[in-house]
Amino acid sequence: MFNEKNPGMMGLTRRSILKGSAGVAALATIGAPAIVRAQSDVIRVGHLTPRTGFLGPLGEYGVMGVTLAAEEINAAGGVLGRKIDLLAEDSVNPSTASTKADRMIGRDNVIAILGEISSASGLAISQVAGREKIPFIQTGCNSDELRGKSCNRYMFHIEGANTMYINAVGDSLKRENLVEGKTWFGLTADYAYGHDLLEVCRNYAKKNGADLAQNELVPTDSTDFSPFILKIRRARPDVVVSNLAGNQITNFIKQYKEYGLDYPLAGGGFDTAAAWGAGPAAFAGIWPAIWHHSLDTPSAKAFTAAFTKRWGKPPENQAWGDYLGMKILAQAIAETGSTDADGIVGHLESGAKFDVLKGREGYFRSWDHQLMNEMYSIRPKPADKQADQWDMLLLGDPVPGPGEDLESIATTRADSACNLG
Repeated sequence: MFNEKNPGMMGLTRRSILKGSAGVAALATIGAPAIVRAQSDVIRVGHLTPRTGFLGPLGEYGVMGVTLAAEEINAAGGVLGRKIDLLAEDSVNPSTASTKADRMIGRDNVIAILGEISSASGLAISQVAGREKIPFIQTGCNSDELRGKSCNRYMFHIEGANTMYINAVGDSLKRENLVEGKTWFGLTADYAYGHDLLEVCRNYAKKNGADLAQNELVPTDSTDFSPFILKIRRARPDVVVSNLAGNQITNFIKQYKEYGLDYPLAGGGFDTAAAWGAGPAAFAGIWPAIWHHSLDTPSAKAFTAAFTKRWGKPPENQAWGDYLGMKILAQAIAETGSTDADGIVGHLESGAKFDVLKGREGYFRSWDHQLMNEMYSIRPKPADKQADQWDMLLLGDPVPGPGEDLESIATTRADSACNLG
């Protein structure tokens, strides 16, 4: 069941949910035999993510992902014989996110909260979750600070940290000879995530011999990038580095193409929706990616097929994060046999392995609660190789490579301000 107060918001009805969806078989291992119980026997889970503003397009993918996951779990009989009752709401901004998280826990009795994309709102939700001792599995907040000095025993991170994104794309830039001795020009989203990413980017540049001397802060509501593009043209950098977010990336890429500049583009943050929004004619550069629907693993292919059947288009990476968040929570409940908050937290901290729809299983680190899993780089796919409008991106090899430690791209314990365990 989804948001009983506004079931039409997502085009869902109780009947459509109970009809189930593709991927049921994959959930059979965590779902008890189908038992339809009374409303009081449901497991309520809260989902908060921005559905308006510059992060709204990504939030919509997150809602689709978590919705599909809940549908599949319920179609397979639920968890411990109980249906998932998903309460999905728009978080809008940090203040609203905090208020809604408080209400979901205090009034609606959710056993956990999933979602969020804004790092500022993620911090606000984590403070409520920590105070109320309820798990918060965040699916789209990149800032290192959330895993550092603002870490929280009840907050877990499916989304990759900025350090993981920068290290993933940095390896590709090194192979293209675009790091050592090169001049970088940065554009940065002027809010918590962007500032955090800029700091990580500067540290990487300094450590690896690049010069990120010039950077421009871009308001999150800005849609005209021409003043910044003119500055890039005057600066004549070797590489233009994006620390932008959400539909900022789409708008910038499209306008950069219109100006005809040929300085290579790269970025520390990326969402597939941004590239789809720009279109194959405008998209350019080398970017990090945490997931892509072309991944050729059995569970990734099953998810892509189910999502495409349900929503009429392939999932992008934010959909992956929210889908995975619900599946991991359900698996933790099934494996502990309880919805007890501290039991779930302890299980996630234990090194339990999860199918993260990639080549290798993932796990949460006990001391900062970051999900360790493979990353990728992504770039435009040659036009003659594109099968359809969604097939415009070429996925690179996994980073770290086969046989390498998953933690090699993440912040080390010695460099982190967090020490949860």
